[in-house]
Amino acid sequence: MKKRIIITIILLVGLGAFLSSKLSKSPSTPLADSIYEFKIKSLDGKEIDFSQYKGKKMLIVNTASKCGKTPQYAGLEKLHEQFGERVKVLGFPANNFLWQEPGSNDEIAAFCERNYGVQFQMFEKISVKGSDQHPLYRWLEAKTGKKPDWNFAKYLISEDGKTVTYFSSSVEPLDDKLVQKL
Repeated sequence: MKKRIIITIILLVGLGAFLSSKLSKSPSTPLADSIYEFKIKSLDGKEIDFSQYKGKKMLIVNTASKCGKTPQYAGLEKLHEQFGERVKVLGFPANNFLWQEPGSNDEIAAFCERNYGVQFQMFEKISVKGSDQHPLYRWLEAKTGKKPDWNFAKYLISEDGKTVTYFSSSVEPLDDKLVQKL
């Protein structure tokens, strides 16, 4: 009995040390100075240079195809159609919230086109939180102090790339709070 307790304690201490080392590690890549430094691959594998968005507002959204908020794709597409000259909608599939984006990049692209006719720019699947958080989302979090609260959280970046406004996932794409800032 004593051996079992000692082994359990050793295992728990080891697990605690392992988890502590994982949680305390700082990201290995430095934080970007500007949103325009990012180059990220689209769903079809083409590199998109964010410098092309200089002088335009950007709405960055973490998306998922198997979420109760997935119908927000329709609102994002409408926003893209109605306000595309004022704001570029940029979608980032992520599987961080209850594994609601399990598909491959090809499957995600087919889903978006088939179900919502998505024409706005979609990017490859990334992680928006946790130890493997993509540098873009580290940058957004540093600017706002906020991590995505769920799928379809939104970050509106000003034309000069300096001001970032966070909107929780409960804010619909065509909500007056968001549209007024366009």
